Amino acid sequence: MNKRIGIVGVGALGCLLASRLTAVDGVQVVMLGHWPEQLAALRQKGLLVEQLDGSRTRHLVEVTNQPTAVAPVDIALILVKSYQTPTAARETAQWLKPTGLAVTLQNGLGNREKLAAVLGAERVAVGTTSHGATVLAPGVIRHAGEADSYLAQEAAVLAPILREAGFVTHVTAVVESVIWGKLVINAGLNPLTALICQPNGYIAAEPQAAYLARAAAQETAAVAQARGILLPYPYAQAGEQVIQVCRASAGNRSSMWQDVSRGARTEIEAITGEVVQHGRVYAIPTPANNVFLRFMRMYEEYRQANLPTYPIPLANLIQLYEEEKESNER
Repeated sequence: MNKRIGIVGVGALGCLLASRLTAVDGVQVVMLGHWPEQLAALRQKGLLVEQLDGSRTRHLVEVTNQPTAVAPVDIALILVKSYQTPTAARETAQWLKPTGLAVTLQNGLGNREKLAAVLGAERVAVGTTSHGATVLAPGVIRHAGEADSYLAQEAAVLAPILREAGFVTHVTAVVESVIWGKLVINAGLNPLTALICQPNGYIAAEPQAAYLARAAAQETAAVAQARGILLPYPYAQAGEQVIQVCRASAGNRSSMWQDVSRGARTEIEAITGEVVQHGRVYAIPTPANNVFLRFMRMYEEYRQANLPTYPIPLANLIQLYEEEKESNER
C-alpha cells in the first residue's frame, strides 16, 4: 500500500486523522492549510494529541500552505469548513494526481457539488465521520469522542487505510442516508450549543434545551422524509437521537460553539441554512431551525462588524420558537 494522502484543512478533525494515518505503513501524509499559528506549531513541535483516556501522544506531520510546493497526492481528504470549500477545490485541483480522488468528510450539504464543479464529478466522493475533536492550542488537540465513519462506494479505496489507522469505517451504497442522519444531529445541537454557549451534555440535561434540540432535529428529519431520503434511524426517533448523541458526548464543545468562542465564521448556512431552504421547497415548517438561523446570522453580522456577542438566554429562544410555531399552525 503506497499512497500519498493530502489532508486539506489543519483544524481539529484534520489533525486527528493525520495523527493516526502517519502511523500506517506505506502511507505518506501531508497537511495543507493557512492558519499561520497552527502551521508554525506543527512544524516546530509536531502535533500533540490528548487521547480519550487522557494520555498524550506526539506526532510528526508534514505541513504546507502551498499545494504546488509538495508532491501530488493520490487521495485528498477535504476537511475544511464548508464555506472554505470553493478555495479548497481550487487548491486540490493543483495538488491531486490526474487519477486521484478527493473525498469530502465535511459537515453540512453542498460540499460535493462545489468540489465536483472544479474537479469533475468522477474525481469526487463523499463520506462522513462523527469523531469529536477540539483544538486546545496551536499544535494541540483533544480527541473528544469516538464514532464510526462511512464512505460512498466510490471512496472504497480509502476504507482499508482508515481501518488500519484505527477508524471503524464502513462502505455504503446509501451514504446520502448517513449524511442526512448526521445533518439531523448537527441541526439539533450545533446552533443551539453555539447560541447558549454550553457543552453538548447541557442539552441532554436541561429540559428546555432538550425540547428545542428535539424540535430542530425532528424538523430536519421531516425535510429528509419529504425528499425521499431514508435516515439511519426511524424519522420519529430523530429527536431522541440528538439527545443520545449529546449525552454520549457530554463534555464536548460542538464545532459551532468552538467557532463562536473564538469569533470565527460558522457553518450555519451549510447546516441550518440548508434545512430551512429545503423546508421551503417542500413546504415543511422549520420554526426551530428558523430561530437558530436568525440568531446565528445575527452573530455573523456582529462578528463582521467587530461587535461583542453574548450568549442568548434559552428562555428567549423558547419564546421565539413557540411564536414561530404558532404562526405556522394558523
